[in-house]
Amino acid sequence: MWQFGLGPNDVSSSSIVGTNDAQRVGSLTLMAGTGVPPASPPLEPKCAAGCVDNRVLLVDRHGNIDWQYGQFGVTGFGPNELNTPVQTTWTPRFTVLITDQANERVIEVNLNKDIIWQYGVTGMTGSGPDHLNNPNSAELLENGHVLIADENNNRAIEVDHNKNVVHTFTVGGTASGVAFASRLPNGNTLITDSNNSRIVEVDPDDDPVWTYFTNLQKGSNPSPAPTRAIRTRTGKTVISDQFNHRVIIVDKAKKIVAQYGNLNSAGYGTANTSQGLNGPYDAKVIGDYTGLTPPFDFESRPDQADD
Repeated sequence: MWQFGLGPNDVSSSSIVGTNDAQRVGSLTLMAGTGVPPASPPLEPKCAAGCVDNRVLLVDRHGNIDWQYGQFGVTGFGPNELNTPVQTTWTPRFTVLITDQANERVIEVNLNKDIIWQYGVTGMTGSGPDHLNNPNSAELLENGHVLIADENNNRAIEVDHNKNVVHTFTVGGTASGVAFASRLPNGNTLITDSNNSRIVEVDPDDDPVWTYFTNLQKGSNPSPAPTRAIRTRTGKTVISDQFNHRVIIVDKAKKIVAQYGNLNSAGYGTANTSQGLNGPYDAKVIGDYTGLTPPFDFESRPDQADD
């Protein structure tokens, strides 16, 4: 129905390389390009030595870039520079939360490309106040706090705007590689516990109330490292089951009710997802996602920032 990027054989600025995140913002689509690290065999056909992207883009329905933060092919931490932006969230203040993973920070950027808030000391790992270790997502909560998946610290933390940690979630100390976290309407927190191949819903006391493992199906990759879990309004859970190369939708009874891509089989589709996916990192139901704001007219934004 729609795509941005020219496919796996194009690693130019006309595509998005290493797409880790995408969400609809009004009529536009907000996406994060992390680039691709060196790998053998290469993760992308033309990227054996790695390919750098490091951009967050707002793209219209015709594939035009309306706004971007970061520069294609540039890695850095200065103004308008990023290093592996793995996730991005639009806020009602017409700002963008960017999880700038390799810079060990979450930044809030306005449409003039100014950093107006930051959690994490740039370039420094740690587990103490105002420190992160390989952050993988950041979500703005209704109370104004920010929920951060602090992946290599094996936790999700809720911080206020003064950078105080007000809640920490570790699934009772058992989480390993927290790749994503989101707050549910019932007050619980949904955690993607990637290294344990599971999705866990915990209550405010960090006790698990629902768990789904993505590696138990016959033929599964034993360590699929799921990266995203999003709860829909109907109570279903959309899971990006990364190295099983699929996106699945699971109901409350833990039954798979829909699947996109093929179990543990990488592929590339030009017509439909049954032709295959390759390490899908993120999936959402458009208009049914905690991190999204209500529909709005982007062109009527108050500051009309230059691109």
